[in-house]
Amino acid sequence: MRINTVWAAYFSATDTTKKVVTQVASRLAQQAACPLKTYDFTSPQARKQPKQFTAGDLVVFGTPVYAGRVPNLLIKFVAAVQGGGALAVPVVCYGNRAYDDALMELRNTLEAGGFATVAGAAFSCQHAFSQTQNAGRPDISDLTIATGFADAVFHKVEALASLEGHTPVPVGGNDPIGPYYTPRDRHGNPINILKVTPKTSEECTQCGLCADECPLGSIDPQDAAAMIGPCMKCNRCVRICPVQAKYFDDPNYLYHKTELEDQFSWPRKSPELFL
Repeated sequence: MRINTVWAAYFSATDTTKKVVTQVASRLAQQAACPLKTYDFTSPQARKQPKQFTAGDLVVFGTPVYAGRVPNLLIKFVAAVQGGGALAVPVVCYGNRAYDDALMELRNTLEAGGFATVAGAAFSCQHAFSQTQNAGRPDISDLTIATGFADAVFHKVEALASLEGHTPVPVGGNDPIGPYYTPRDRHGNPINILKVTPKTSEECTQCGLCADECPLGSIDPQDAAAMIGPCMKCNRCVRICPVQAKYFDDPNYLYHKTELEDQFSWPRKSPELFL
């Protein structure tokens, strides 16, 4: 099949998903000798009007994994994006614990939206909560694998005569989709951090950068310490604050963060590729 345009489409609060998706998409565009375009839907403004793709597009579509699923605050938007017969490569990035059913959920959602999935991948990346868990990933090894994956995807698409009789690419995960992963304390009791929000220290200069960059638009532009919407714990505000004034101090959140660092940093999980 002929590819007219390759799209790098992603939600990426801390740039890990962006790196993986862009690596795959840029190589695909190079191989197909066609334009590469970007659809970054990380900001609230970018999600006001879901995009419509068309036949001839090949979309590398990436999201992070939250609790083993596509983020619950994002999935409705993903479902609203229209495939229009475009080919899609669903990609999920997770923090080395497990991606559980996220890739299956993303694949199913894209198929329901009019995409034809031809490949899929799950990449273990640095966790949004931590500076140490899986630090630096995706690294050069991951990106080299992403390049090879793109080559395999290109050859598969090149060999397709049509989408007649199309079936979704087989990927890891359960179908029907299972529940979200629930973190637990030492006694096995569930830990709920859904309503946890970041704190703001006295070092804050009210520059407004965190409010401008919040993927949910949930930080008050007039007062960086005030939340005006839900928090998905993506840590974008923590990572980008120029004076390091944003932080989390909730005991359950910190316990879960330490658990992830202690229990799920090793062994290093390799990318899982599906063709």
